[in-house]
Amino acid sequence: MFSKEVKNNHNFLFIGEAGSGKSEIALNFAMYLHASGEKPVHFFDMDMTKPLFRSRDLCDELETLGIQFHHEEQFMDAPTLVGGVSRLLRDQDCYVVMDVGGDYIGARSIGGFAPMINREGTIVYYILNPYRPWSFDMDHIDKVLAEILGVSHIQLEKLHLISNPNIGNDTVVQEIITGHQKLAEMVSPYKPLEFLCVKEDLYQELQDLTNRLQIPVMPLHLYLKYPWLTE
Repeated sequence: MFSKEVKNNHNFLFIGEAGSGKSEIALNFAMYLHASGEKPVHFFDMDMTKPLFRSRDLCDELETLGIQFHHEEQFMDAPTLVGGVSRLLRDQDCYVVMDVGGDYIGARSIGGFAPMINREGTIVYYILNPYRPWSFDMDHIDKVLAEILGVSHIQLEKLHLISNPNIGNDTVVQEIITGHQKLAEMVSPYKPLEFLCVKEDLYQELQDLTNRLQIPVMPLHLYLKYPWLTE
């Protein structure tokens, strides 16, 4: 489902409100790129806004697979700068996946790279989860998006909207369908939704409904879980 995006681009940024699911989606996307075997994959954890569910918790696992992981240690929520971003964003011989922190606070981390991000070769995925407070209606979506674009200096036309109507490990199919349809009704008059994210155990059932939903479906393996849900 990503063949066109991967063929025409080499940088992939994931942004959105806190708790929208961007880290999980970014991790799965990086795994997909790595599995393609076409180019080396560099993963940047730029999240400075939360102590839980950070991509860096998977650092060892990704590096064991051969994905090169970039992040900086923090003290509490002190801002940090991750090195190597500019060089790798320019490098067309590798893939760059960036997990950008939630809301406008986290989006500040990429403002200085906007001239490179706004060029060809980069896709910016904006994750929307209708079960989160700031994606509940169009007024909230517009407010958060305007704040993020304001500090990141990303051009609106660079955004590709992603539907992620998940509420956690116990999400069921009907919740996916209901949440996605609500989201589509809100945003489709302005921008299309590119694909729908679902837990991998629901993928087959949702894939059978793809024609009804009229959107490609991306299966997600849940890498980031509460400690009491891990094996």
